[in-house]
Amino acid sequence: MHKYHKKSRLLNRRVVLLITMIIAAVYLVGVFIWGCCLSEDAYGINFNEKFLAPSPEHWFGTDNLGRDMFFRSIKGLSISMIIGLISVGISSVIAIVMGILSAVFGGWVDKVVNFAIDLCMGLPHLVLLILISFMMGKGVMGITIAAAVTHWPSMTRMIRQEVLQVRNSQYVLAAYKMGRSRWQVAVKHIIPHILPVYFIGATLLFPHCIMHESAVTFLGFGLPKELPAIGVILSEAMTHIVTGKWWLAVFPGLMLLIAVIFFDLIGEGLKNLLNPQTGNE
Repeated sequence: MHKYHKKSRLLNRRVVLLITMIIAAVYLVGVFIWGCCLSEDAYGINFNEKFLAPSPEHWFGTDNLGRDMFFRSIKGLSISMIIGLISVGISSVIAIVMGILSAVFGGWVDKVVNFAIDLCMGLPHLVLLILISFMMGKGVMGITIAAAVTHWPSMTRMIRQEVLQVRNSQYVLAAYKMGRSRWQVAVKHIIPHILPVYFIGATLLFPHCIMHESAVTFLGFGLPKELPAIGVILSEAMTHIVTGKWWLAVFPGLMLLIAVIFFDLIGEGLKNLLNPQTGNE
């Protein structure tokens, strides 16, 4: 009877985790698709509706140009997700390549990779993002490149540690004795083993990229003001929030916060489900 209740509790925890992850994924995918398909007319300028408070007609109110803040926030969050998707894709590929090279070849390759990691992590992240974005001319290209080339170090260390553990396993040592080269061992034995770690790390990079993109844009070194990005919206809101227009900053900020929390929730959920230790717990 005791074993039955214990199994039931474990099953309930797993079901609750899966349901929560599905809800988070549906929300994020829904916002992304909605924002990508949203017409500019939905958040266009309308001087007759300036500074309207939240209401059934305008859920998040309107700004100083009469633009609907709800649809503008949806569009801005989808733009941040697109930049985050591109940045995470590039950054995660850099991380997995450098992590595998560092652990498999060792020696001077490992020293070079560790030096690059220490060099990148030795600088304040936000300052490094601003410098790279400014050097690349700011805008969409600048902030995307800045986010892509600054988020790989922590993931590289995680992959490197995982590869070091796999490299000393019996089946990898047996493959070396059978005459397999390092590249063959890496492709056939190491990469399949670290794929769960890769997907977890890539998912957990998403909220960092989105937050950093919004922060750099808020400071004026990211996306241009013509785009309805969350950072741009929050930056514009600072001018009017002192006059009591609280909805200009509160609702877009909450949408960004919810998206970050949901991405982190999905990443932690994947970590718990794919990790053998936490999965068994």
